[in-house]
Amino acid sequence: MKSVTLKVQGMHCDGCANTIKALVEREPGVKSAAVSFENGEARVLYDPASTTEDKLVAVVERPGYRVTSRVP
Repeated sequence: MKSVTLKVQGMHCDGCANTIKALVEREPGVKSAAVSFENGEARVLYDPASTTEDKLVAVVERPGYRVTSRVP
């Protein structure tokens, strides 16, 4: 398992954070996700054999949010 923290721009409320959490958790290989509107970040625990950081970024950005950085 690997974890990554994605800095996310474009969240306006806790509802946005919940949307991102739900989308990321549906991605195959994701064990858990914690998304914070206050901190503007998503922490994701995932299996690198099943998904990649690039795929996770794409999932977050699909509804219009923007990932500005990744921290392992």
